[in-house]
Amino acid sequence: MPFPFPPRRPLPALAAAAAVILALAGCTTAGTGAPGTATAAPGLPSSHVHALDVNPETGQVLLATHEGLFDVTTEPARKIGATNDLMGFTAGHDRGLFFASGHPGKGSQLPNPLGLVASSDGGATWEPLSRQGESDFHTLTTTKSGIIAFDGTLRTSPDGKTWTTVDAPFKPAVLAGHPVSSTVLATTPAGIQRSTDGGATWALLSAGPVIQFAGFASPDEAAGIAPDGTVHTSTDGGATWTPTGRIDGEVQAVSVVKGSTGKPWIWAATSAGISVSTDGGATFKPHKPA
Repeated sequence: MPFPFPPRRPLPALAAAAAVILALAGCTTAGTGAPGTATAAPGLPSSHVHALDVNPETGQVLLATHEGLFDVTTEPARKIGATNDLMGFTAGHDRGLFFASGHPGKGSQLPNPLGLVASSDGGATWEPLSRQGESDFHTLTTTKSGIIAFDGTLRTSPDGKTWTTVDAPFKPAVLAGHPVSSTVLATTPAGIQRSTDGGATWALLSAGPVIQFAGFASPDEAAGIAPDGTVHTSTDGGATWTPTGRIDGEVQAVSVVKGSTGKPWIWAATSAGISVSTDGGATFKPHKPA
């Protein structure tokens, strides 16, 4: 599945450019588990970061990558579990519960593609749930209604085992939801698609910005980053948006968590490493592992 957004700008080094293009394209090469040839950015254990998850309660920072799952809260980064190419990755309702998809890596006993797999121990082990050998979900998210995922077809599931196909006229780059809300955002080149019923029906926000990455800090608070790096935030569940700032570098993944000052914290894995904004996207600073 090609990534529907073009790269923001060419990088000076050919290898770095190839890494970004592959990351944006979803690393469509079948899952051999072989590491990418491009050099990872400072603080990143992989040149292909597919998803970023931050636990607002513990501060744990996780990266789902081409080479598996890594904890980058401290330095050096700590590998968690087996090597699997985690194309899609999202946290579940309970902390320590994750859902993922992609391809098995070297030594993995999981099928190719993975279908939907789940971990209840923070990513140390994975249990196949459904669509093994059928689906490589490049983006997925959880809501209070269940799971929404895209493998070339948009699908919803109340339990991760049974699926309903959604007739959607778009291909989402990113699906963003919140475990206690039924609102879902899908980023597309035409604009933000928004659902308020767990992904069953969708409406294009014709007056909203075009964003490439999105996330929810709470059912009402959301943030998104446009292809040119402009940061937008929303206080009404993604219905309306306000530009707040800009981030430099090629963004690969984003996580949004609730802040302590009324503005969401926005984490981003970029071509320069991991950055974080504690003021709703007005400014960013490098993440410094403990």
